[in-house]
Amino acid sequence: MKKPKPKLALKEKEGVSPPEIISASVVENIQQFRKVQPSAKELVEGILEGNITALSRAITLVESTNSEHLAKANEVINACLPFANKSVRIGITGVPGVGKSTFIEAFGKYLTGLGKKVAVLAVDPSSTISHGSILGDKTRMEELVKDENAYIRPSASGETLGGVARKTRETITLCEAAGFDTIIIETVGVGQSETAVHSMVDFFLLLKISGAGDELQGIKRGIMEMADAIVINKADGDNIKKAKLAKTEFNRALHLFPAKKSGWMPTVSTCSSYTKEGIDEVWKTISDYLELTQNNHYFAEKRSSQSQYWMLETINEQLKNNFFNHPEIQHLLEENKKAVQNNKVSPFAAASILLEKYFKG
Repeated sequence: MKKPKPKLALKEKEGVSPPEIISASVVENIQQFRKVQPSAKELVEGILEGNITALSRAITLVESTNSEHLAKANEVINACLPFANKSVRIGITGVPGVGKSTFIEAFGKYLTGLGKKVAVLAVDPSSTISHGSILGDKTRMEELVKDENAYIRPSASGETLGGVARKTRETITLCEAAGFDTIIIETVGVGQSETAVHSMVDFFLLLKISGAGDELQGIKRGIMEMADAIVINKADGDNIKKAKLAKTEFNRALHLFPAKKSGWMPTVSTCSSYTKEGIDEVWKTISDYLELTQNNHYFAEKRSSQSQYWMLETINEQLKNNFFNHPEIQHLLEENKKAVQNNKVSPFAAASILLEKYFKG
């Protein structure tokens, strides 16, 4: 004999069926819109009008590895160049866990509060195994992403130097043409990315935290020499005392380094991205730096040398791509890899063979 089903306290009454959450017509319109590929002229017009969709599409085009997109991307960039170079470019680095995204959100909100238009170019590290990236900066910066005067563009680092996206330099140009007067570039913070970012920004900010071990571990000559300012983040609660101690130690260390060509003496300050304490001081430091370097002409000289550097880097990258995509080289490369692995030829001799073959055509 079957047991009677227990009576439920809650039950749903029949009524009007809820409407579809997603409109089929809206979906179709979006799909049709995405199929339409705007011309380079249309993208440029949209960018100059401050259209975020056009800007995002142009950046996607610039980041594309499809050789067919290269000519169109270059056309967009060249058309935007006369309207670029009117922003302040700020590089922000620090080890994972230092609170870069939280700091950038607090700093970005402060700047938009001053009437600035802020573009954040956040480079996420790509997995060397799956080649994927999380691209979670928009999630971490949930307040800034809703700000109409802010634009956040996460990009995968790919296989580029230290995690700096291959086309970050061109992306800066597009954002400037779209009217963003403050460009923030967040590095991966895991190695050589600092070198590449330093070569494309006006001001380089190093984020540190206290209480993570011996402060002397953070005093590394290379990164310290590149930094225009050091900010001890997470200076709140029980960590305030440790942050002040770290500030004193970093200040002492900075005096051991040679003077910068800019004539600027790097500063050390503390801040809390959580309480927003000290965020205004960071912007004051950057403003003081800009005033000094613009008056002594170092700002313009640095921008000029950076452009030359990126021209040479682009040539190097294009030569490398042409070499590895050459059909004959690809075949010969596999043969020489096996020969090197079996100790039949030295790595240097194998490289000479490949290069000789490439340059002979």
